[in-house]
Amino acid sequence: MGNSTTPHPDENTDETEWLTADEKDAWTGLVSLILLLPGRLESPLQQEAGLTLFEYLTLSHISEAPHRRIRMSELAYLANGSLSRLSNVVKRFEQRGWAQRSPDPEDGRYTLVALTDTGYDVVAEAAPVHLRTVRKFALDPLSATDRKALARIAAKLRVRPTDME
Repeated sequence: MGNSTTPHPDENTDETEWLTADEKDAWTGLVSLILLLPGRLESPLQQEAGLTLFEYLTLSHISEAPHRRIRMSELAYLANGSLSRLSNVVKRFEQRGWAQRSPDPEDGRYTLVALTDTGYDVVAEAAPVHLRTVRKFALDPLSATDRKALARIAAKLRVRPTDME
């Protein structure tokens, strides 16, 4: 099989739209962000706070929600995870006394998750570790213009859970 820019002689090139050099550069850059950056962000969190990146993001999003409560479906979107993965993580948080789930009083079809004071203390303690790492690997190497472009691009590529069905 050929690479993404040039076809292998045995491949049917009539149906395949190969990547241009610019498209390949964009794609391989995105792949490196997807594959390498999460590990760089997670390692210090695990070492210093005992949290995975997903766990930290989950706690952080709950802590930033009004009254530290949020619907599980919205939290799954914000934390970039499936409801089933999020449910497993929140179950562990409940076992540790960091969070509590309850039916949404406005619409019982939804479940709310609320951060306890203990859970808030955990995320507040981990935040400086996470922020130092984010600055080092994701923000400081970029100019203000680069950061705006990255935010714009990320918004265009962001996938809602309903888009994955």
